[in-house]
Amino acid sequence: MGVTMRDIGKRIGVSAVTVSKALAGKSGVSEEMRQRIVKLAAELGYVNPNTQQPKTFGALDVGIIIPAPFFSNDSFYAMMYKSLVQELTEAGHFGLLELISRETQRNLILPNLLRSRKVDALILLGQPDAAYVEMLVKQPVPVVCMDFYNSCAGVDMVIGDSAGGASALTLHLIARGHRDIAYYGSVKATSSIMERYLGYLAAMMSSDLPVCPEYLISDRDEEGALQPVVLPQKRPTAIVCNSDWSARWLIDQLHQQGLRVPEDISIVGFDDFNYVPATLPALTTYRVDQKAMCRIVVQLISERCAGDQKPYARITVGGECVYRDSVRTLD
Repeated sequence: MGVTMRDIGKRIGVSAVTVSKALAGKSGVSEEMRQRIVKLAAELGYVNPNTQQPKTFGALDVGIIIPAPFFSNDSFYAMMYKSLVQELTEAGHFGLLELISRETQRNLILPNLLRSRKVDALILLGQPDAAYVEMLVKQPVPVVCMDFYNSCAGVDMVIGDSAGGASALTLHLIARGHRDIAYYGSVKATSSIMERYLGYLAAMMSSDLPVCPEYLISDRDEEGALQPVVLPQKRPTAIVCNSDWSARWLIDQLHQQGLRVPEDISIVGFDDFNYVPATLPALTTYRVDQKAMCRIVVQLISERCAGDQKPYARITVGGECVYRDSVRTLD
C-alpha cells in the first residue's frame, strides 16, 4: 500500500485535509506549511490518485463538539452522540468527543481537538453560539452542523423535520377535539425549538384557530436551565412541548400543581427520547430518525474529507408521530 495523505499529515502533525489542500494549492494553508508538505510528499514518493477514481481516505479522526449544558447521561444529545459514534465506527472512522463550556464559546477559544490538530473533521451537535460556529467553520477542516441550522456559508447541515413534526402533533391534538393549545418552549433558544414553534403556528393557522400570546410559555432561563411552570389564567387543554425532556419536566410540574395528564391537560413531546419515569404517562411524541441523520452526516464528512466540492447542503430528515397515552379526546 502506497503513502497516503494521512501518513504525510502524521509526520508533520497536521490533518489529512490540510495535506490535501496544500497539495492541491488551495487556500487555508500557510506557504511555509505548504512547502513542507510538498517536500515531504516528494521524499516519501507520494503519488496523487487518478482523478477519475473516487477520492477516499482511510480511517478519519472526527471531532464531535457538543455544548456542555446540552449533554448529560440522560439527555437526548447523549443518545444522539452514541448513535453517531456507532455510525462512524461502522464506516471505519473514529469519533472524539469534546464538551465546550459557555466560557469557551463566549471567549471564542478553539476546541482542544483543533488546537492539538487531532482531527480531520468536525461535527457540531447541540447548537453552539453563532459566533463560535462561524469561527469553527473558518478552520481548515470540514464541518457539519447536526440537529441545528446556521446562517454560515460553507457548511453542511443535517436536521430533523422539526416544523413538520410539530405541525403533525398539533393537528393530532386538533383532531382529538382540542382548540386551546399552547406551545411550551423558549423559542429563541435553538433553531430546532423555533422551527417546532413555527410548525405549531402553521397547524393552528391552517385550522383557523387563534394563537393567544399567553399560550407561548417559556421553559428555560437565559442559561438554559428549566424554570418553574406558570400557566396562563385561561388554562389550555393541550400543550405542544419543544422536546420530550421539557415535556417530562412540565408533566412533573403539573402534577405538583394538582393537575393530571391527560385527564386535565394533554401533552405531546418531541424526539421520542424514552428516558421517562414509569410513573408518568407514556408520551405522545415525534420520533426523530437518528440513524438516518447520523448516516447522512458521516457520509457528508467522508465526502468532504475526500475533497468533494459540491455545493453545501441543508438536508432535512423526516420522522414519524408516535401516539401514546398523554393525549385524551375531548367530548
